[in-house]
Amino acid sequence: MNQADRQIFNVVLPLIKADLGLTDVQAGIIGSTFVVTMALVLPIAGVLGDRHPRSIIIVLSLAAWSVATVLSGFATGIVSFIAIRSIATAVGEALYVPAAVSFIGEHHTKSRSLALAIHQSALYVGTIGGGFMAGWLGTLYGWKAAFFVFGGLGVFLSAAMYFRMKRSHSVRAVVAEEQPPVKEVVKTLVKIKTAVTFSLVLGLGTFVSIGYLSWMPTYLHENFNLTLANAGFFSVFYNQIFAFVGVMLGGKFSDTFAKKYPRFRLNLAGCALLLGIPSLYFMGASDSLTVVYVALGGFGFCRGLFDSNIYASLFDVVPRRFHSTAAGLMVAFSFIIGSLAPIILGALKQGGDLGAGLSGLAWAYLVGGSALLFAAYRFFPREYIKQDGPAQQVRAH
Repeated sequence: MNQADRQIFNVVLPLIKADLGLTDVQAGIIGSTFVVTMALVLPIAGVLGDRHPRSIIIVLSLAAWSVATVLSGFATGIVSFIAIRSIATAVGEALYVPAAVSFIGEHHTKSRSLALAIHQSALYVGTIGGGFMAGWLGTLYGWKAAFFVFGGLGVFLSAAMYFRMKRSHSVRAVVAEEQPPVKEVVKTLVKIKTAVTFSLVLGLGTFVSIGYLSWMPTYLHENFNLTLANAGFFSVFYNQIFAFVGVMLGGKFSDTFAKKYPRFRLNLAGCALLLGIPSLYFMGASDSLTVVYVALGGFGFCRGLFDSNIYASLFDVVPRRFHSTAAGLMVAFSFIIGSLAPIILGALKQGGDLGAGLSGLAWAYLVGGSALLFAAYRFFPREYIKQDGPAQQVRAH
């Protein structure tokens, strides 16, 4: 529901532009403001996740963004879209991520990569299902219907989640020990060079993902004459299916090999980004729809391998009591970088060069993959924290 909710706007964007008279740049501003708002709220969400019951935060987050999604259907222009969609919805969604990943990571040590990979795979399902359903609803009943339906479903789901999470063994705050001031936490985290590097790289990866999700449906609709429903579906179907395969394989292999070779997760993540470069290039450079679909699948598989190690790699070098705060700060920083993608690609599209902009996303993977491999051998060995048993610093060979 989290990812499906985000994808609604991207899929029905042509209908919104036509109905409300928005330009491509204005549409990009709405998308970028959404991401910036999430980036600003995520650090706060991370701190809350380390100090308050994560299960309660998860339920409240779902309810908040679902109500805001319903209200998005009443937007009448760029100002109301920014206020409701880009701010209210983003605040609700931002509260979810740090609490959820730390909630899962807290209860998985030896199977951490796989557990987080399973959670990550749900985002792919949401993207596919949300993209198709939003396009279908938009075509038949108008763009407002997509917001009303998904928002309404989210409200009902939040009620069901409340009773399910109420029975959870982690209703209380997971970390009970005294928490240091936020300033001290941040000072500790910035000294962990592996975590800083991974935050920078995740920012580049988020830039690619947000840019692709924001404009690929429109690219397929306008360049290959696909219907909105088909553009919304096929822009994510092959990508997310192969991302699912990649994230599950990456999670399983990472847990297996990281026991003996702790930096395996970083190495796999770095190589995954480098292997995804050709797919990103052909995604926007080919005139063949078949080639574009193959490229989307290749890009998805490599992204899945990378995604399977995002939080597990971070938790390998960050003290346990800082997990939620660290996740919030890392994702916030990545969203700050990623927020530039919708408006940059929107400007390129307005100049008639959207395909080149999509292909240019490959540069982000080149820089990110190289940086991760460097960090794996330069910083990680002395910053790794052994996960089984009491946390202690051990050298990672």
